Parts: sequence; C-alpha cells; structure tokens
Amino acid sequence: MHKGSCLCGAVHFEVTGALPPPTACHCTQCRKHSGHFEAGTDVPRSAVTIRGDEHIAWYRTENVRRGFCTTCGSSLFFDADGADWIGIAMGVFDTPTETKIRLHVFVANKGDYYDLTDGLPQVNPQ
Repeated sequence: MHKGSCLCGAVHFEVTGALPPPTACHCTQCRKHSGHFEAGTDVPRSAVTIRGDEHIAWYRTENVRRGFCTTCGSSLFFDADGADWIGIAMGVFDTPTETKIRLHVFVANKGDYYDLTDGLPQVNPQ
C-alpha cells in the first residue's frame, strides 16, 4: 500500500500494489503545471482510492486532465483521455515508493537550467 496527499492534506490517496517505474516528462505543459519537470507513475484506476476529491480541480490540456488541489495548489494527477490508468505525481507520495525513474520524455523541451546526467534513456515522442 502506498499513501500520499497534497501539501495541505485536503486530498489523500492510497494505491494498492507495486508502483510502476515513473517517467520524467520535460514537455512544456508538464513543466508549467509542476514548476519543473514532472515525474509520475501510471497506476490502474482500480488500484487507486482518493479521499477529498471535492478539493480536486481539473485543468484540461491536449487529451489530458491535470488534477490539482483547490486549497493548496499541489499538482497531483494526470488523467489521459481513454486510459485505464491514472498518473500520480511522485512528489505527493507520503510513503516510500520503492521505485526509480526509468525514462525521460520530451527532453527537447526541457528547461535550459538543468542537465540530465543520470544515464537513463531520453526520448522525444512525436
């Protein structure tokens, strides 16, 4: 069981089962939504229980809803249209995640103020 919450505690969630290795997304939308690059894990919807969902607002971008807490503004969820999974931001887990980033995506859009030196695969999807 993995537990997490927003900064103020208005939204809590639990994920049953192991977390898939996260992806670090450097696209402009993720950078603007999170304030840096976004690292998230995609888990089956059936494995997630959310409490405080009345405090979640959704902002729509291309084919995706991005969920954040309406009280504190924490970036929480990435909900792709038609997917049977939901992405959860790695920074909002309260318990150890027992996983590591596996891949960097949209690296052509990354900020110029940091370098990627971890040796992980880097891709630029079309």
